[in-house]
Amino acid sequence: MSDLKVDKNDPGNSAIERDPLNFLKHPRQMPHKRSSQNRRIDFKEIYTASETGDSSNQAARCLDCGNPYCEWKCPLHNYIPNWLEQVAQQNYQQAAELMYETNPLPEICGRVCPQDRLCEQACTLNTGFGAVTIGAIEKNITDQAIAKKWRPDLSQVPISSKKVAIVGAGPAGLACADQLARNGIKAVVYDRYPEIGGLLTFGIPGFKLEKEVMRKRRQFLEDIGVEFKLNTNVGKTLSFEQLQSSFDSVFLAMGTYTSVKANLPGIESSGVIKALDYLIGNVNQQQNYQMAEFPFYDLKDKTVIVIGGGDTAMDCVRTAIRQGAESVSCVYRRDQQSMPGSPREVANAQEEGIEFLFNLAPSSIAIDESTDQVIGLNVEKTFQQIDPESGSVKLQIEQDSEQLLKSDVVITAFGFKASPADWFSKSGIALKQSGLIEMRPSESFDRDYSQQTSLDGVFAGGDMVRGADLVVTAIAEGIQAAYEIMDYIGD
Repeated sequence: MSDLKVDKNDPGNSAIERDPLNFLKHPRQMPHKRSSQNRRIDFKEIYTASETGDSSNQAARCLDCGNPYCEWKCPLHNYIPNWLEQVAQQNYQQAAELMYETNPLPEICGRVCPQDRLCEQACTLNTGFGAVTIGAIEKNITDQAIAKKWRPDLSQVPISSKKVAIVGAGPAGLACADQLARNGIKAVVYDRYPEIGGLLTFGIPGFKLEKEVMRKRRQFLEDIGVEFKLNTNVGKTLSFEQLQSSFDSVFLAMGTYTSVKANLPGIESSGVIKALDYLIGNVNQQQNYQMAEFPFYDLKDKTVIVIGGGDTAMDCVRTAIRQGAESVSCVYRRDQQSMPGSPREVANAQEEGIEFLFNLAPSSIAIDESTDQVIGLNVEKTFQQIDPESGSVKLQIEQDSEQLLKSDVVITAFGFKASPADWFSKSGIALKQSGLIEMRPSESFDRDYSQQTSLDGVFAGGDMVRGADLVVTAIAEGIQAAYEIMDYIGD
């Protein structure tokens, strides 16, 4: 196992003295961000790599609270104060090992997790001094670990004869495979795409998560014994029954890929693009994956409107500006404070020249009747009104406020809903009315497994169970499922 040690005799590598006032000596400092002019012409990550000393300085700001709010706000309950202390003392290998104890994909979470809504928002220093840069430190240290070929020492782990099939190589599936492999159980991951990652690879643009990061993660997992069978569509390439008969347990982690469709007149017109189709098509073209079902939408010199206020909408507007769109606008029906996505992503988009149009609700897609081609988006002004009886805030439309926003392309980013496979019902996997998997509706099981489906020995987790959610929550369910599977199969 490679070390991540530094020369403590080098004056530039001296550990930070423990001082409760370090947060005053070292103000919050994020890694250097490439200029908006430079970054909007490519799909490289916008933050540059930090020096280890910078991470140590930032980690030393941690107050080591008696009740670490950051840790509790994290869905994985990462040992954040503990590994911040190790980073402050420049014990980088120990820090990396602590990160991996609770998170099998720390270099991913360091990039795409909305720390400004989770751990960093909960940081005590966020009350006026600037939260510890938890995400940036996690990314920096784990990037180093992977670059130095760090691998867990599994030499003393007994090898089990049991095998588990995992359907879906997204965050939940990868997290489950990692935990099983670390415990000596063979995990075979099936995915219909040509690379691992699910939406991490195909839905999140490179400026947030470069695809080389996922390739390195695949190598890591293969090195610890995980096997991948890609370009394999369960239900078509091979049957679910074959998996059941060949493996001791199955974990389903297939995500949600069906776009929510708005009831907007003109939504089927030429020039209206679903967000996920647009994003996957862009990655498909960049990486030359040759997936015919996801064509490339080139928006160079186009006037583009994106409808939505979440992180997917931000991915779309920032992708369009990098493709050379003439102008890109984001239309959201409420105010900026109500946007469901990461405020950091909104700020990045604003820096890159995206125009935000708040308090506007789409009423219809404007089209050229002769060509059925989009010419714009009709919107109405909105305002929020408090219901005097319930106290709830309701969105109201301002009368006679409709206006036309001209555009060549409209991208809809309304979120995602369940994508149940057609073989679920045939196999006896119970679903909720929403199409999400129903967990353990039967009372016949001996053990209380939170991730087991209606089929004995078939588990599930991630977005296909809870609906479209954060990467970190999918990871948490993948880990939980792995422990339940290990208990189920025994040895």
